[in-house]
Amino acid sequence: MMLDFIPNHSSDEHDWFIQSAARNATYLNFYTWHPGKINPTTGNLEPPNNWVSVFGGPAWTYHSGRGEYYLHQFTSKQPDLNYRNPAVLAEMTKMLFFWLDRGVDGFRLDAINHLFEDADLRDEPPANGAPGTYDSLNHIYTKDLREVYTVVYNWRDQLDQYSRENNRTCILMTEAYASIEDTMLYYESADRTRHGAHMPFNFMLIYDFQANQNAVGLKHAIDWWMNNMPARHTPSWVTGSHDHSRLGSRVAENRIDQAMTLLHTLPGTSISYYGEEIGMLDYKEAQTFDGRDPNRTPMQWDNTTSAGFSTNANTWLRVHPDYPRKNVAFQQAAESSTLKHFQTLTALRKHRTFAYGDYLHRTVGTSVYAMLRELRGEDSFLTVLNMAGSDYQVDLGDFTNLPQMLKVEVAQPSSKLKAGDTVDISKVNLGPYDSVVLRAVNSAASVRLSLITLVLLVIKYIFV
Repeated sequence: MMLDFIPNHSSDEHDWFIQSAARNATYLNFYTWHPGKINPTTGNLEPPNNWVSVFGGPAWTYHSGRGEYYLHQFTSKQPDLNYRNPAVLAEMTKMLFFWLDRGVDGFRLDAINHLFEDADLRDEPPANGAPGTYDSLNHIYTKDLREVYTVVYNWRDQLDQYSRENNRTCILMTEAYASIEDTMLYYESADRTRHGAHMPFNFMLIYDFQANQNAVGLKHAIDWWMNNMPARHTPSWVTGSHDHSRLGSRVAENRIDQAMTLLHTLPGTSISYYGEEIGMLDYKEAQTFDGRDPNRTPMQWDNTTSAGFSTNANTWLRVHPDYPRKNVAFQQAAESSTLKHFQTLTALRKHRTFAYGDYLHRTVGTSVYAMLRELRGEDSFLTVLNMAGSDYQVDLGDFTNLPQMLKVEVAQPSSKLKAGDTVDISKVNLGPYDSVVLRAVNSAASVRLSLITLVLLVIKYIFV
């Protein structure tokens, strides 16, 4: 169980903010406050600089009680904590260990790159976005500051010490929309002397696994992360999140199973968004409070009231009307379903080849993406995706270490192939947007297994 930890801000209803606004000495500088400046032309009081909120509009709101502006990089209900105050950092660090002591396995540090701002509150230079929007400025003073990494590295040191003392493995993950160079610094410092997150969130599959993406583009997206990642670190792969349209709506409903095949067989950690395991879709009519509401609707457990999410017919966000058939109970009972495909892939990930093996991937033309996972002494697995909307017979003979005949280990529900089928590596028949995982049995492993079986039979014969 990982806790989604949001260190950048609190609620404006939190006691810290209430006390800070009241000028309580203990909390006086827990947030970033400024008296503002007088516009020489109009004579009006204005925010101290031109900073813009992520959601658009000024990043400053005037608080009449304190008589000053407070900074909020997100909504005015989410005032930014002031990490230049050591007391704030100490309190937030204490909070991490409060949750570790209660058994959580680690943290996803949300919006971590917004933790620090320029101490001098300098105006940010203009960019090409529409006036007043977040993209209208180049955010060189409000995110990705070097001080952020120091906090992450220190938290990692403390989590590692806690792990050693408690004989546990506590994980640190980071979420930041940043350049590839800045993102990789969350793994480790530029001089490689300090470790940060065990893995930053990698959104390449959200941005680059698109309806019109071909095999070449997909391979490039995967290479982009792997070729930039420092040595001896773990990649992560994310297909959905609360900030993005759901996979089936963003790409296509008939691509969900294919994306799950890829996600679960890539090297590293697979991260899926709730509901992807049953193919949930956006529900535009659910939009009530936020533009992201359509992809945040209640989980669809069964065909009872509110999809089994609640006994109340009215939920905070409306339930998608497709829940009577698209739900966990229905798919669990079905002979073949997206959920069962997801579960099969999850179980396969426990194989040593997926846990510890290397990978080699290539494309066959622009339509087929193929990735080999292999580990010495173990069976090899070949993931094959047809990125085209038509049937394709593919020759995978360029994977020269594989035998001529391969076994189908996993096939998505709509595939022409079925688990247990045997295929010729030179002519694998794929349907539109198909995906399969093929298995090559390691002969040495088979011999070892046969010898072990023989020895056990001999022992049984002698002592029975």
